[in-house]
Amino acid sequence: MSSTTSNSLSRRESWRLLILAGACISILVNTFQGDGAPLIASIAFSGIVFAIAYSLIRWLGPVFIKAGLKGRDMAKPRKPEIPETMGAVCAIVYLLALIFFIPFAFYKDIVAATSGGGNRDVVLEVQHVETGRMLHRFPHGRLASYLSGLLSLQCIVILGIGDDLLDIRWRHKVLIPAFGAIPMLIVYFVDFGVTQVVVPVPLQPYLGPVVDLGWLYYAYMGAVAIFCPNAINMLAGINGIEVAQSLVIAILLIANDILYLAPITPFPHPATDSHLFSLYFLLPFVGVSLALLFHNWYPSKVFVGDTYCYFAGMVFAVVGILGHFSKTLLLLFIPQIFNFLYSTPQLFKLIPCPRHRLPKFNATTGLLDASVTEWPTQPSPLIATGLEVLHQMRLVRITKNEKGEIVESTNLTILNLWLVWMGPMKEDRLAWSMVGVQVVCGLLGLFIRHRLALLVFREDNRTFGVFGV
Repeated sequence: MSSTTSNSLSRRESWRLLILAGACISILVNTFQGDGAPLIASIAFSGIVFAIAYSLIRWLGPVFIKAGLKGRDMAKPRKPEIPETMGAVCAIVYLLALIFFIPFAFYKDIVAATSGGGNRDVVLEVQHVETGRMLHRFPHGRLASYLSGLLSLQCIVILGIGDDLLDIRWRHKVLIPAFGAIPMLIVYFVDFGVTQVVVPVPLQPYLGPVVDLGWLYYAYMGAVAIFCPNAINMLAGINGIEVAQSLVIAILLIANDILYLAPITPFPHPATDSHLFSLYFLLPFVGVSLALLFHNWYPSKVFVGDTYCYFAGMVFAVVGILGHFSKTLLLLFIPQIFNFLYSTPQLFKLIPCPRHRLPKFNATTGLLDASVTEWPTQPSPLIATGLEVLHQMRLVRITKNEKGEIVESTNLTILNLWLVWMGPMKEDRLAWSMVGVQVVCGLLGLFIRHRLALLVFREDNRTFGVFGV
């Protein structure tokens, strides 16, 4: 941390965090009075992990700097040196919370599956009473899904920390999330195994009501697991943007999950358990991400590192795949999908791609402007024509010399594109603009999912439910 920033909690912060943690612990204890109330317990865990992560981030800053985990904030006049890889702290707190949450998530099932369990409130019918444990009544499939999601997240956090320490190049690390996805894909195959998708109404006369994609469906899910972490990582470069976009996506996913719970949707609903599963993963994620955002928002006191991007993206992949709504998930990634498609000419080296494409800071004005890539040699006629067309469409800004030759073109990221459209602006204003874009696109995605989809599908699966879309 910078020398002007205190590394200890103020008295007010300490009391507020203690009160929050104490209230949440009291709620956790009370959940054991009934059937466990796992959703209430998950909300309480989110408050606890917020308090823990907020404190640890503040306390561990000097430790990380001493260990060499630090970086310079290039978009500030003095380029202060601040701790890096703080996303690893949040990820570890989150993983521990998921582990401690297991008894709360399955409390009612554990009691019902044991001989009495010491809980007289659980009523068992006479024909079900046995002298030993009734483990055949325990939902082993749900536990396997939960543990596989946890294992995938542990794998991606380890790989992410390795990336932060070794600074692996993008082309080498793009497939890292695929290794983390293996545990949940195996459990999906063994426990659920549905590879059928609903066919849009106009195509049903030719393809039938459903199509079985077979192994292609697993390739698709693997692609989702690769895309989500890398998409969060690609839309980065200014204070707070990685965490803010992840929080918006998580909150919109929580809103979508709530649509499948009583009393909004009649109970019981086939998708209720899947969306409760999603909430158990998302609520603590919101807690640790909020704690990180307080320190990472402009002016940032810490950097999140690639670990957070991998971790956040894999959380979304886990809930989307194991919650059976991966296509709904992608509708909330509209800005990230656009950013990826927009970046492809540089990613595939059709246009020179510098190591970092973050917006350029002007020390004189204190504003950010679109960064550029230089053309030491002239592009091919095809590339030059493409850049001219993009320039006319205001999708890129090119600079020419006296001979009319292209010497510079703006880097192809959504952050730079916004600066091309809106002109130079302060870093926090750019961050707020991207948050606004994420919110609007996310709400549009949910509208498409639950309203416009009815134009090509017969029903929304909130009213019936076999296939998660």
